[in-house]
Amino acid sequence: MKIIKFGGSSVANPENIRKVFAILQDKLKQHEIAVVFSAFGGVTESLLTIARLSREGDQAYRDLLQTLEEKHLDIVRQLIAVQNQSTVMTYVKVRFKELEDLFHGIYLIKENSARTLDYVASFGERLSAFILAEAMAGKGIKTQFVDARDVIRTNDRFGQARVDYEVTNAQIKDYFSKNDGVKVITGFIASTAKGETTTLGRSGSDYTAAIFAAALEAQDLEIWTDVSGVLTADPKLVYTAFTIPQLSYNEAMELSHFGAKVIFPATMQPAMRKSIPIYIKNTFEPENAGTLINGEISHGALIKGISSMSNISIVTVQGAGLMEGGATVSRVFKALAEAKVNILLISQASSEHSICLAIKTHEAYQGKEAIEKEFFYEIKSGEMDEVSLLHGLATIAVVGENMKQNPGASGRMFRALGRNNINVAAIAQGSSELNISAVIPQPDLQKALNALHEAFFLSENKVLHVFLVGTGLIGQALIKMIKSQQNKLLRANELDIQIHGLANSRFMAFNEDGFDLKNPHQLNESDQKMNLDKFIQTMEEMNFSNSVFVDCTASLEVADTYSRILEAKVGIVTPNKKANSGSMDQYRALKRIAKRRGVNFLYETNVAAGLPVINTLQDLMLSGDRVIRIEAVLSGSMNFIFSELENGVPFSEVVKIAKEKGYTEPDPRDDLSGMDVARKILILGREAEQELEFDDITIQSMVPADCRTKSSVDEFFEKLKGHDVDFAKLLADAKAKGEKLRFMATLEDGKAKVGLKSLPESHPFSSLKGSDNMILLTTERYHDRPMIIRGPGAGADVTAAGVFADVIRIGNYTRE
Repeated sequence: MKIIKFGGSSVANPENIRKVFAILQDKLKQHEIAVVFSAFGGVTESLLTIARLSREGDQAYRDLLQTLEEKHLDIVRQLIAVQNQSTVMTYVKVRFKELEDLFHGIYLIKENSARTLDYVASFGERLSAFILAEAMAGKGIKTQFVDARDVIRTNDRFGQARVDYEVTNAQIKDYFSKNDGVKVITGFIASTAKGETTTLGRSGSDYTAAIFAAALEAQDLEIWTDVSGVLTADPKLVYTAFTIPQLSYNEAMELSHFGAKVIFPATMQPAMRKSIPIYIKNTFEPENAGTLINGEISHGALIKGISSMSNISIVTVQGAGLMEGGATVSRVFKALAEAKVNILLISQASSEHSICLAIKTHEAYQGKEAIEKEFFYEIKSGEMDEVSLLHGLATIAVVGENMKQNPGASGRMFRALGRNNINVAAIAQGSSELNISAVIPQPDLQKALNALHEAFFLSENKVLHVFLVGTGLIGQALIKMIKSQQNKLLRANELDIQIHGLANSRFMAFNEDGFDLKNPHQLNESDQKMNLDKFIQTMEEMNFSNSVFVDCTASLEVADTYSRILEAKVGIVTPNKKANSGSMDQYRALKRIAKRRGVNFLYETNVAAGLPVINTLQDLMLSGDRVIRIEAVLSGSMNFIFSELENGVPFSEVVKIAKEKGYTEPDPRDDLSGMDVARKILILGREAEQELEFDDITIQSMVPADCRTKSSVDEFFEKLKGHDVDFAKLLADAKAKGEKLRFMATLEDGKAKVGLKSLPESHPFSSLKGSDNMILLTTERYHDRPMIIRGPGAGADVTAAGVFADVIRIGNYTRE
């Protein structure tokens, strides 16, 4: 004998019901079955809404009741042949006439007792089971409609009645022994010894099925719903969640207690007592194996699943006088039990000085009042503090029997949360080591679930979630690098980089699963219009663990959002110098926020593209060295221009070539002005722990005075031609002295200078060619022979490579 149960979503409409019938006909070929049905999808909620409107005196209840009746009649018309509809139509209309009278009575007396609501709710299952039994009979299946109120006996705790198993089991066995055919059973409902209708509470139809399975000692119990079994986490919050093939009864109980909604503890208890296997199956994917729940403990994964609950509050009971008072916990439990407040989690130190209780937020004030009443005299005398409440929380729990044999589960859990800057307000772990639970801020729930899911189920590959603003030359080069190195990173570094957000100055686009880099998304008019605030808001709402914001722009507007992004616990990688070259206060503030929030703010490419300048300087300072002087050629574009000038090409032509090669900004005046180099030496000075503002830098501009107007770039080039002779003379004068022209920056004694210098052939900078950069670091350790860092300092590819290296560095940091 198989007991099979179908939920409301499975019988929500005729199309779904036909799929149910196909499953049942297939089962009947091999097994004797009995079927439990929930009310048609949404019916129970509608009945309770109508009851509420009736009590409030709102005559709109009549229209809703009429709509509900028509829904049932329409299902009859679609499922049952015309010649067989009369009996079923009569049954439906009689039931709705009863409901009409019942709601009219509620409307008149303005009262809805728990007893009345149980009776109201019972109509959903009574209607669905009767209609479906008749529809099955029309398909040649011999059926027997079973009103569970006739066989399941309970007490009179309306809304969540307790079952008298001795009487119930005997009545079920007796009924099945005397009646043939497929029993079509109403879920959710039962009755008292007096014949009063009761309901079995949350997931009552599942409970009904388990009661029948246990009474009949069925081969197994199948619960068919709209998901393919119990998943490793809530799929609405964790997109990589997958079906758990097998759970022990205890694991399933723990997951359900902490928020998993597919199965509930009451459902499992009768089946668990008789060791009856429970299958959770998907009506819409019947070929999927689903989840098996039984008494076995399977080996393999450290945990089986992660469950969560939202809208949690912490009630804290504390006071020095409680340590000697004794029995504090029992008194707290007693007070909350009498107030019918459910405790989800308790955390207590070895003393009774402080006790934290996690409860549902809607019960928080009720719980607080109950405890304060119990400890009235202790609070009044000062032995106990006022009971405090902390709202806006959620619970998470990792569950698995294998945690008993494998140490390190709690370490992995809290390491993953810590890496993602998720604060833990309370912790609890049972002595059975079946679950570890924690209370965290509600806004961090999705991030926490994803971080834990990656740590326990996807730990072979660490996923880094990238949001890229700026898809110009550097951005496009970065995307190509991620694409080309994706397999290698997965294989050698166990790092999976996914791009979820893209934006340029005009458009933006998002993909929760990550864009397909084999077919890179090209932003166009079909995408959303770019809105920086909305881009960041969407990134925050996605709330991925291990997120990184990559800014490949030169925009001050984007740089001004860095503090908000870091506060949201999202790392930043950027070649954009605007943030770090602003005021010293702003520079310090960003560093401070990154440190406080525990996130990375990496900007190696702010200076010298992909050359390891900033990291090297930071390591020197961290190790106790002191910078005496920095000399640097920091503009690849300027070095290209003045080294190419030596080949006899006119200055204006060299600048044009540099622009075409992508070495300069779109407007070369930004480079020639020396402002770019000034920002870079400013950043290096600050990294060398020197108090330096932009006004402390002396800048020699290479833009002739008459070319500094706000003219177009083309007009600038035309005017620049008139100065080719001037620059040729500068070059000739240098050659006459056996020297070379280099545009460089110097920092010493807290002062910085940027400008053109004529250097002897022996100077290291004289050997520079093309777009190379060079930095000479003279420090206390590197005094007689300065440290030299040299390499390409301009171009989209080398800058993108530096950005890519910073992204990988963040990925390695977040690794378990």
